[in-house]
Amino acid sequence: MTVAAQISSFSQLAFASGAAEARSDKPSTCPGEPSNGGAPDDALMARLGRGDRQAMHVLYGRYHVAVYRFALRLTGNNATAEDVVSETFLALWRHAASFEGRARLSTWLLAIARNKAVSMMRGRAEEPLDEAFAQSVPDDSPSSDDVLDAGRRSTALQRCLATLSPLHREIVDLVYYHERSVEEAATILGVPAATVKTRMFYARKRLAESLRTEGVATALA
Repeated sequence: MTVAAQISSFSQLAFASGAAEARSDKPSTCPGEPSNGGAPDDALMARLGRGDRQAMHVLYGRYHVAVYRFALRLTGNNATAEDVVSETFLALWRHAASFEGRARLSTWLLAIARNKAVSMMRGRAEEPLDEAFAQSVPDDSPSSDDVLDAGRRSTALQRCLATLSPLHREIVDLVYYHERSVEEAATILGVPAATVKTRMFYARKRLAESLRTEGVATALA
């Protein structure tokens, strides 16, 4: 089986049996990494650079959910997000030897995923965010009243996020959902750190204003 076919097989299995996990509120491996597979990323990347397919299997299991969520929020389309995942890990296989470890592997993967997503969306009209964006807001309370209140907040947050520009939504996703630092976000987006800070400032300001209009308390910092 070729590597491309193997990655496609990984994807089909993951999205057939684990789609609920990818769309749930459970944290993905990023940013806590590593979790499953035991071996650290740099050791796995060294093996991958030597053509070790088992290393690819471990890395796919470790990061495909985070890549999928990121791609879904960028594209707003399940099928496109799945394609981005496949293309991202195929690129990881092809360019493993060029990974120098100057950034975390998850940061490198999200940068690849963003480039793939942008390429796939080029020429397409902007689509609304998938409902999974709102569902990614954590809700740990067991009471029915709190669950209802969380659902309302989630719906309000989805509306407010939709008012942001694509650039600002992207920043919110990276910083708040993927817990990227300013420097990591700059690496992923290919812009100076100062640009990330500026976008983050205006994104927080606009989002806070929208949330207040919706009657939702916010503690954006």
